[in-house]
Amino acid sequence: MRFALAAALALLASLSPSAAQTVVPAAAPDLSNAQPLAGSWTYANTADGSEATFRDAAARPQLIVHCTRAARQVTIAKPAAGAAPFLFLWTSSLSRSLPASFNPATGRLSATVGAYDPILDAFAFSLGRVGVTVSGLPSLVVPAWAEAVRVIEDCRA
Repeated sequence: MRFALAAALALLASLSPSAAQTVVPAAAPDLSNAQPLAGSWTYANTADGSEATFRDAAARPQLIVHCTRAARQVTIAKPAAGAAPFLFLWTSSLSRSLPASFNPATGRLSATVGAYDPILDAFAFSLGRVGVTVSGLPSLVVPAWAEAVRVIEDCRA
């Protein structure tokens, strides 16, 4: 796992400054002092890869990180009442708006990125918390735990 993370960091460092730029919407929140939601992460193998789910204190799923191993893609999803064009992912070192899609059958808004996307390295190394914001709604801030990192690593193996 350390080798894969080191390789990913080396790849990130080799990117040109324009390729590593952060895309931040005009009203992007700074969540560096936000209190993470109380709850816990769980990890599970799935038929197509693996998944980490953050559940709040009432055991409701709040954030899902899913690896589709065959496609080498990681999907970040959260419960939502409707569609939104973007899901804004905040980490302590990198933040970016990701194109989002809404699945009415699951009631989730999700964004999918390649397994080696630099935003996933930022997610893995975020200091204490990661945040997800959808336009017009309060930010969801969760603790950065190893379960989500394990899913990212599963997609890279």
